Amino acid sequence: MIKIGLFCASGMSTSMMVKKMIKAAEKRELGVEINAYPESSLAKVLDEGIDVVLLGPQVKFKFPSLKALCEPKGVPIDVINSLDYGMMNGDKVLSAAIELMENK
Repeated sequence: MIKIGLFCASGMSTSMMVKKMIKAAEKRELGVEINAYPESSLAKVLDEGIDVVLLGPQVKFKFPSLKALCEPKGVPIDVINSLDYGMMNGDKVLSAAIELMENK
């Protein structure tokens, strides 16, 4: 099971994306666990175990500091494509997360 975490300012705006991604995963019959969190909880979530971190476009300015938390634990991190996020394209964001994990 792949654990994917979406992080934004409060964890609220990504919850819609999580629902879209879960629907896309169900269609593909993929075993994934996808959750939304506020970016301030990243260190705790990393300690609990996660495979991929995706940041909402609204917090992309925090990428360097959050990447510094993820790298030592070997967890890949990236910012969600703004267009895919705006269009709530859960399938594309899910594909990006899986590709990120496979290429770590």
